[in-house]
Amino acid sequence: MLLRKKTTLADSIIIVIITGVAITCLIPFLYIIALSFSSNNAIVSQKVVLWPVEFTLETYRTILGDSEMIYTLGYTVVLTALFTLTCMFLTICAAYPLTKKRLRGRSFFLTVMIITMYFSGGIIPDYILVKGLGIMNSIGSLILPGAMSIFYLIILKTFFSSLPESLEESASIDGCSDLGILVRIVLPLSMPAIATLSLFYAVDRWNGFQDALFYITDKNLYTMQLKLYQIITESQQLDNQQQGEGSFGAYIVPEALKAASVVFATIPILVVYPKLQKYFVDGLMLGAIKG
Repeated sequence: MLLRKKTTLADSIIIVIITGVAITCLIPFLYIIALSFSSNNAIVSQKVVLWPVEFTLETYRTILGDSEMIYTLGYTVVLTALFTLTCMFLTICAAYPLTKKRLRGRSFFLTVMIITMYFSGGIIPDYILVKGLGIMNSIGSLILPGAMSIFYLIILKTFFSSLPESLEESASIDGCSDLGILVRIVLPLSMPAIATLSLFYAVDRWNGFQDALFYITDKNLYTMQLKLYQIITESQQLDNQQQGEGSFGAYIVPEALKAASVVFATIPILVVYPKLQKYFVDGLMLGAIKG
C-alpha cells in the first residue's frame, strides 16, 4: 500500500504562488474573451470585466464575414507549415555536423553563428536585402529571412550531443553513413526536441506581423495577422468617421474587434499545443541542461 506524502508548509506556499501566477496569466485572456463577446454599449460604458455583457457575436461576424478571411486562414496555415519544415531542415542540417569533433573549423562556425544573435544589420538592411534578392511580394520573403534561429540551433545541437556516442559508433561499424545515422538513429531519438522547436518555429511564424507588413502588398499573400490588422484599421477609420459626424450607429468598437482578432488568431495555436505538450518539457529541458 502506497503511503500518501504529507504536504509540508513549503509545498503549500509553492502551490499558492503557482496558483496565483496561473490566475494572473489567465485573467487578461478571460478579459479579452469577454470583451470580444460584449456589445458596443457595454464596452464604451466600461462594464466588461471577466464576463461578457450583452452577449453578441457581431465582432466575429465581422471577421468571418470578410470573403477573403477563409482563404487567408488556409494560406497562413500552409505558410506556417512550409516555414516550420524549412526551418527544421536547416536547423538539423546545421546542428548535427557541429556535434562532430572531426569537423574542421567547428568552433569558428559556431562562433560566427553566435555573433549573429547579438549583432544584426537592422530593419533597413534587411529590407534592402529582400528587395535586392527580388523576393518582395512572394512567399519567400516570409520564409527565407528567418529560416533558422541560432538559439534553437544551439538547443538542438546540445540535445544531439547528449545522445550516447556508442549508438553512432555501432551504426558506423555496421557500415551506416553519417546521413543514415542521422535519419535512422539520431532523429527518432530526438523527437521531443524536434517537436518542441517545431512548435516554437510555428508560433513565431503564425504570430509574425512585421515582415509581412514590410514585404507584402499583394492581398493574396496577406498573413492572418496582417489581415486582422487591416480589418482593425478599417474599423478604426469608420469609428473616426462616425464620431466626426456625431452619429453612433451599429459600427464595431475597435477594442472589441481587437479582442476578437486576438482570440481568433490564438485558437489554432491552442489546438495544436496540447498535442505537443508531452514533448515540450522533455525536449526543452534535455536540450538545455545536458551536454
